[in-house]
Amino acid sequence: MEKTAPLVITISRQLGAGGAYVGKQLAKNLSVFYADREIIDEAAKELSVLKEDLESHDEKISSFLRSFLLSHAIPPVANIPRPISGLSDSKLFKIQSEIIARIAKERSAIIIGRCGSYVLRDNPNHVSIFLHADMTFRQGRMQKLHDVSEGEAREMITRSDGEREQYHYKFTGKDWTDARQYDISMDTGKIGVDKCVECIMKYLDLIQ
Repeated sequence: MEKTAPLVITISRQLGAGGAYVGKQLAKNLSVFYADREIIDEAAKELSVLKEDLESHDEKISSFLRSFLLSHAIPPVANIPRPISGLSDSKLFKIQSEIIARIAKERSAIIIGRCGSYVLRDNPNHVSIFLHADMTFRQGRMQKLHDVSEGEAREMITRSDGEREQYHYKFTGKDWTDARQYDISMDTGKIGVDKCVECIMKYLDLIQ
């Protein structure tokens, strides 16, 4: 890897697998910028929309989300994100990709989701990570983190998996869970999120 260029780590993750926690710990250990909601904030500024409105469209394909909510009869209908005038899924992806590329050029960072691994696929100082786990582990974490029932946690995970799978495929043409497109693929449920952080840190030592 190029010693003088910023080191950028992208983390793609299943809901409940600990992606945010692992990302924040890596950012702390490496003393680098952590980019997650910051990408939404910046995109909202550039698009001149409320970030609260943009959050409901983040890493989602609008048509898939609407279909899912209606077919699963999730009340109320207000859960369906309202369209933002003049904003398509493709336009939002383009803006967020430009922000990700800009961050990677300016500073070392941990970047969460939004097809970051694909956006930075040609960056020589980029390490891509995919974090996954079985349903039981993910469900338990979601129940604890969000104080929801077992059924609610499972519903959140099922919806998120579908959204992220469709989003990734639409903009990359690749299977989101295919380990071949990442440098590291880890099952956080097997060794726990803290051990995963340790393993990633050791990997970084080996390649630098």
